[in-house]
Amino acid sequence: MNSSTHTADHNGNAPPPIARDAPSVNALAAPLVAQLLADAARLRIASSRHAFGPTIVDAGIASPGCIEAGVMIARICMGGLGRIETRISAEQTPLWPAMIDVHTASPVLAALGSQYAGWSLSASKEQNNGKKFFSLGSGPARALAGKETLFDELGYRDGHDAGVLVMEVGQLPPQAVLEKIVGDCGLAPEKLTVIVTPTQSVAGTVQIVARVVEVALHKTHVLGVPLVEIVDASGTAPLPPPAPDGLAAMGRTNDAILYGGRVHLTVTRDAVARQLAAELPSSNSRDHGRPFAEIFASFNHDFYQIDPSLFAPAEVWVSSLESGTTYRGGRLDGALLHALWQGDAVVVGDEPAAGPGTPGVTSPGAP
Repeated sequence: MNSSTHTADHNGNAPPPIARDAPSVNALAAPLVAQLLADAARLRIASSRHAFGPTIVDAGIASPGCIEAGVMIARICMGGLGRIETRISAEQTPLWPAMIDVHTASPVLAALGSQYAGWSLSASKEQNNGKKFFSLGSGPARALAGKETLFDELGYRDGHDAGVLVMEVGQLPPQAVLEKIVGDCGLAPEKLTVIVTPTQSVAGTVQIVARVVEVALHKTHVLGVPLVEIVDASGTAPLPPPAPDGLAAMGRTNDAILYGGRVHLTVTRDAVARQLAAELPSSNSRDHGRPFAEIFASFNHDFYQIDPSLFAPAEVWVSSLESGTTYRGGRLDGALLHALWQGDAVVVGDEPAAGPGTPGVTSPGAP
């Protein structure tokens, strides 16, 4: 069921960017959630029914998860409106060997109406066994609650009878948070699924890097470009290696997009294509050029003190339907990523020669 609205305001301004007949992101995500739960053992995740009623999916706290789980969770985050794949780069000198590719034909709804992590959820120490809880909620259930002013701009509300929310946090949500989600979404408790993916987990890293298109759409919105201009969006970004802790993982996942993310947008007007190619890339920020972890530390770990223009893909290609011209801005910085992520190179020619008959090694003495 979809309850999107699409009307001009009293001043006669253009209607919101999401069409009246837009689908329910929660309904589209439902079969993906069912598949995730059915494949839990294979994906090395775990699900359980909370005493209050919701289904909780552990995709990286006590369960290890995997890359495929992260891909499925990212697809759920996009409300079933995105195609997400991993691949190994075949380039002679790759930006990074493992890459994540994202595409959506419904960029505004998929990225901002669903995937964007914009719902702040918290609980006090008294509500969470002596420990404060905070997480940003992302995914389809945001469109049920509509707590963010962004949904007024989008002109979209989802009226489905079940919902799914993704949290990037290292602990399971307490009942107080689950009660708030259910209440704000207007759901029966048993109709809610919450997926938890810590940033440093394998699945968490994947689903964050898979936000490369969402980051571009959010920056487009910040720039004041009418979202109705965005017709189609694709993106790619490197999948960083595992990080030992949440802070390091935050740095790596951000660097993957800020210095390794490449996005291709299709827009209607030529002037918009020119503007986005020039203003959207992360290189427009005064903080660009340093590792994100270093930037974060320089602002005393206050995320909101960082220059907002930094949060964007490294390189942007924008095609105009009006003129047929494609404009390019920004640049990838593979050297920075390799310096941050790669250890000393192992040169096979410098290794000791294998003894005759060593398993798996071809040598003159091998049979």
